[in-house]
Amino acid sequence: MGPVPRQHSSGGKTVLLGITKRGDRYLRTLLIHGARSALRQCKLKGDARSGWARRISAERGPNVAAVALANKNARVLWALLARGDRYRSTNVATHAVVRPGSPPAVKRARGAKPRVIKD
Repeated sequence: MGPVPRQHSSGGKTVLLGITKRGDRYLRTLLIHGARSALRQCKLKGDARSGWARRISAERGPNVAAVALANKNARVLWALLARGDRYRSTNVATHAVVRPGSPPAVKRARGAKPRVIKD
């Protein structure tokens, strides 16, 4: 696909070269743009992937971080498509903040009608 760096490893030493331009150019562009957008939003989040992206961006720069995140996203996408699975985010809110006067929380099971949760 292209966003992964070329790799030539020998004797336990890993050598990563530049980004290849193989594969679908439009798909590669979409992955990079999505990664740049995610990098902008990761400053607001505290999950593990956002922390990883912030660290890479601080150490290597935003362009390298965008390509690294695009690579990671491409690998996740490939795995999901290959297995026919759905994406399950690890960033799930466990406790909702309910303010007085706010509407009741609604929980929806897969394929089910919404139901109101009462405390």
